Amino acid sequence: MPHELEIPDYVIERIMAKRGRLHVFDRFDPSKTALVVIDMQNFFVAEVETAKSICPNINRLAAAVRARGGTVAWVLLTVAEETDGPSLWPIYHDYFFTPAKMKAHKDGLTEGSEGHRLYETLEVWDEDLIARKSRFSTFIQGSSDLDERLRARGIENLLIAGTATNFCCETSARDAMMIGYRVVMVSDANAARYDEDHLVGLTSVWQSFGDVRGVDECIDRLLAPAEGAEAAE
Repeated sequence: MPHELEIPDYVIERIMAKRGRLHVFDRFDPSKTALVVIDMQNFFVAEVETAKSICPNINRLAAAVRARGGTVAWVLLTVAEETDGPSLWPIYHDYFFTPAKMKAHKDGLTEGSEGHRLYETLEVWDEDLIARKSRFSTFIQGSSDLDERLRARGIENLLIAGTATNFCCETSARDAMMIGYRVVMVSDANAARYDEDHLVGLTSVWQSFGDVRGVDECIDRLLAPAEGAEAAE
């Protein structure tokens, strides 16, 4: 089942006290917007019900973004380029795992492995971007080439989806904002293994790094035609 959580009152109060409004971004120009879907790979999704449950929401939002002239980018955590090859993130693998857990993580996220592939129910189109990253954050220096590819398309606004909310999605959202993107975390298109982790990821971003909206809000309001109002660019 998807996460169904309420944002705590203290978070809402802190947001309102800091900036005087709940959302800083009223609209995004769809042509300058990318949906960035992070780590929805078999390794992270196949045995996690909350992650599987968001696939229909991701597909629906991706279809809306494409239909309105935006970009969809799928990001794959890649920690080795070939079977039994060296780790692309040695400090993480050398220090943060038992030997057995390290092997499972590296083997499961090696290019070409079953675990590395996107989960089967996700609808990927030929026009979409596929990017590899070697760190939690997609946008930290040296992790991936997605920043350059998005900027080449004139992208200024990002919708962040995927798993895990409080790891790769949150860190990507933080770094994206700090290098100049307008960022929205999509609450019901992100997932973590535990509800508490999901909530922490959303509330951390919302307080200082971006907005949090649901899929329906993104489609019906954020990406809606400007109707005479100036779109957020």
